[in-house]
Amino acid sequence: MAALTSPEAAPRRVVVTGAARGIGASIARAFVDAGDQVVLIDRADGVADTAADLGAKSVTCDLADPTDARRGIAEAIDTLGGIDVLVNNAGIFEIVPLLEIDAEQWSRMFDINTRSMLITTQVAARRMIDQGTGGRIVNMASMGGKDPAAGQSHYAASKAAVIALTQAAAKELGEYGITVNALCPGYVLTEMGADTRTPEMVAGWSALSPLGRCADPDDVAGVAVFLASPAASYLTGQAFNVTGGMIMH
Repeated sequence: MAALTSPEAAPRRVVVTGAARGIGASIARAFVDAGDQVVLIDRADGVADTAADLGAKSVTCDLADPTDARRGIAEAIDTLGGIDVLVNNAGIFEIVPLLEIDAEQWSRMFDINTRSMLITTQVAARRMIDQGTGGRIVNMASMGGKDPAAGQSHYAASKAAVIALTQAAAKELGEYGITVNALCPGYVLTEMGADTRTPEMVAGWSALSPLGRCADPDDVAGVAVFLASPAASYLTGQAFNVTGGMIMH
């Protein structure tokens, strides 16, 4: 049976986007803890500090800018000398009523949440194909991409597009031994929303899960590492719910 890690295997070369904090930082940490070589990508200045704390490397770039996104992912891959795993985690979230969403808000949501994944996937997949050793791509979607909430029309649509992109990419890249999967987290308690959420809000979200709690970033990170492992070699084109049972489809 294939294992999650192999002590004989060379360290994987892993790039994680949106990794300065939150889920992305937890994913990066999990790969470092597994003995892998990791580069963190983020537009935030703090990405260098996060990488240093983890013993990893970092690249600062704005993934909303197609030119800078191509530069950033290429620099990250060159830093590692190749790439085995790409985790497309970068994204934004906001709540805006349907009738108040303007064209700029819609475009920015898709530029970051969806188009940036297309660009980084294109660059990384080409390198994986050239290497001839396969690869793993994990895209961050959302529970909202399957079960949208009010006030999230543009966000939910962008994450549904991530799921569609994941499935189409899996069909095109499978012949090269590259798997492509998506994660659909539910409510995750990151530091990003710590200042605005209340105990009552957390209790309400927790009640939606049969497990009676919200996710920790490490809950999501564990699934990402699994999907990059030999044990997940026959999984591709899937959108995995990491919701504690909040949704089950």
